[in-house]
Amino acid sequence: MPLAVYVLGLAVFAQGTSEFMLSGLLPGIAAGLHVSVPAAGLLTSAFAIGMAVGAPAMSLLARRWPRRRALLAFLSAFVAAHVLGAVTTSYAVLLATRVAAALANAGFWAVALAAAVALVPPDARARATSVVVGGVTVACVAGVPAGALLGDRLGWRAAFWAVALVSLPALAAIARTIPDDRSPATSAAGELRVLSSRPLLVTLATNALFQGATFCTFTYLAPLATHVTGLGTAWVPALLALFGLGSFAGVTLGGRVADAHPGALVAAGMTALAAGWTALALTAGSPAAVVPLVFVQGMLAFGTGPALIARVLHLAADAPTLAGGLTTAAFNVGATIGPWLGGLAIGGGLGYRAPVWVSALLMAGALCLSQARTRALDRA
Repeated sequence: MPLAVYVLGLAVFAQGTSEFMLSGLLPGIAAGLHVSVPAAGLLTSAFAIGMAVGAPAMSLLARRWPRRRALLAFLSAFVAAHVLGAVTTSYAVLLATRVAAALANAGFWAVALAAAVALVPPDARARATSVVVGGVTVACVAGVPAGALLGDRLGWRAAFWAVALVSLPALAAIARTIPDDRSPATSAAGELRVLSSRPLLVTLATNALFQGATFCTFTYLAPLATHVTGLGTAWVPALLALFGLGSFAGVTLGGRVADAHPGALVAAGMTALAAGWTALALTAGSPAAVVPLVFVQGMLAFGTGPALIARVLHLAADAPTLAGGLTTAAFNVGATIGPWLGGLAIGGGLGYRAPVWVSALLMAGALCLSQARTRALDRA
């Protein structure tokens, strides 16, 4: 695997830390800015909305830019947004910086996914995708728990400063290792025509539901652990790290399996995830059940997710940059819907166990949609 692919994973580590660390910072942000926990949770949804809306737009904007320059521009804007977020005392300004950071992140992801698959042969594309997505899992293992620990010891602003600082080595590495080439010359209209592909649209919708299930529970994992499971606040970083360890194990194994058996991996992984979210909802009051299930669900989610991403990139191979943007958009539509629905359930008085039931329902929907796509292809 080329070094440049791992460098992209390093940059995604910093960005993934920012996107997901709020799950461990929600109580501190809510108290510091005098808003409710569901309102603080909307910061996660705001980031996801910016990613979902910005990914197609940013990918079209950057489609003719040299890849190295585009990646450096997007990552620099991401750092600037975090510096502003770290110093503001306004919830509205913090919300705006999350959207701005998300737009920059969306552009980075669209270019990074296209660059990664362009750097490897066709039979290694799922592994290259897994390396890039693996940056997110390392963020879950190290970055997110470290952010939660910083938030607990030094306040949530320290976590924002840390993300900005961690991004600087990634900037330097990208400048040295990523080729400054361009995507293949394809008209914007030609790339947009990939949207008319029904298999692509179904795969994108499946991916959105899949990610919604993952991030619904993950966003509210801290209050679930403390209010339902009965664990102390000191356990929250460890539980987040456990989810990240499972994610890292899943993305490492799943990337190798996906190149050879993508269909079987997606079907088995989604079925197991639907069962796992249901089991977690039923046993959320028991630490003995919650701890292993958090690990297993992280492993299954990030072991299966890259195969879905690789499927989108395959279906839209003639439009690589837009394919990266669409994949990013679908990923973050799910990351928007999941926490939003989980917040509605909590706000409706259903308690902190309710987001896990929402995850189970979203995964069941994703599984049904994926099976319908498979049956349609079999008939064809």
